[in-house]
Amino acid sequence: MAISKKTVRDLDLKGKRIIMRVDFNVPMKDGVVQDDTRIKAALPTIKYILEQKAKSIVLMSHLGDPKKDMEKAKEKAAKEGKPFDEKKYMGSKHMLKPVAEYLSKLLGKNVLFAPDALGADTKKMVDSLKDGEILMLENTRFHKEEISKEGSEREKMAKELASYGDIYVNDAFGTAHRAHASTTDIARFLPAVAGFLMEKELEYLLEKIVRNPARPFVAIIGGAKVSSKIAVLESLLSKVDRLIVGGGMAYTFLKAKGLSVGVSLVEEDMIETARKILQKAYETHIYIYLPIDHIVTKEFSAEAEFRHVARGNIDEEWMGMDIGPMTIDKFKGALRGAKTVFWNGPVGVFEFPRFAKGTVAIAEALAELPDCVTVIGGGDSVSAVNKAGVADKMSHISTGGGASLELVEGKELPGVAALLDK
Repeated sequence: MAISKKTVRDLDLKGKRIIMRVDFNVPMKDGVVQDDTRIKAALPTIKYILEQKAKSIVLMSHLGDPKKDMEKAKEKAAKEGKPFDEKKYMGSKHMLKPVAEYLSKLLGKNVLFAPDALGADTKKMVDSLKDGEILMLENTRFHKEEISKEGSEREKMAKELASYGDIYVNDAFGTAHRAHASTTDIARFLPAVAGFLMEKELEYLLEKIVRNPARPFVAIIGGAKVSSKIAVLESLLSKVDRLIVGGGMAYTFLKAKGLSVGVSLVEEDMIETARKILQKAYETHIYIYLPIDHIVTKEFSAEAEFRHVARGNIDEEWMGMDIGPMTIDKFKGALRGAKTVFWNGPVGVFEFPRFAKGTVAIAEALAELPDCVTVIGGGDSVSAVNKAGVADKMSHISTGGGASLELVEGKELPGVAALLDK
């Protein structure tokens, strides 16, 4: 299914300098890449551009939010009474040189690295690139202009970045919901097209989930808080045939139905909102599936002793950590016969192995659905299908949690809107 935006296939790239926004915001530990999913996802576009005999490729990305993340790390070190080495922290978490080296290995081709995204030295490096060479810029968010709320500041940075290329390619779906210098403003100065990853994300999320899902269409929404998923829940109610709600947010819904949930995670200020969502579902004949049994503990801990609550209320002092076996069967029943499934958010405290059973069971159930479009909407759901060993059985795994949710909510993403229309 074709998308309405131009892609790298629609322009002649031969002899052109390409500036490309990628999303290499990958988890790092001590300067080592921990998960290369997003790097590998950009390879088809990079390889295609090289095959089309482009003059050069300049890659740009952010890596974390250096200022905000460093403040948090400093606070944590101060609380623990530990010394804090700013330079060492930045090098281990936010500098892109190790990512450039990692990309070199994946491509089997040297990727040059510019120690800054802007400045005369970087421009000199760009201008001296030989045919077919690739240069990666340092973290764009080291410059405050990248995410500035002042349009003129972002524009100044975007103009400088645009001077590095003749064509702008955006393959960073994970940041498409952000109006930043390197994602939207740059598109005002160069012809702007989507890369293959961006194209695939839009094809699945926009065309196969939002606009034209095959039916029955089932959505699974999990995670901790209702407040972060209200808009997507409300939007999905008008699109799905069945809605499954799990994870911490389910307890707000259960409390809204008058059930006792012990000390499970509940957003008290969201109970009325949950009631309204349940009422709307009832009026529109959309069935919302909620947990009917629970794995509960007395403390939020990976090693906590647990018990099974078969039905009804959770006693005081106990909290829900995962869905129980009856709920797993109920959710599997809701998925039976589905032709489209969208999943965002785990249905239990999946990061603790003993409370990951429900989430892994859902992943395995999706893998077994015949003739069904299964779309994993980024975030922890991606870890879940990887953990269950069924990632290769999903139709599409999104690289953007926030961006995929906003698209499903019906919002226009600035990074997508900035691209040329077909």
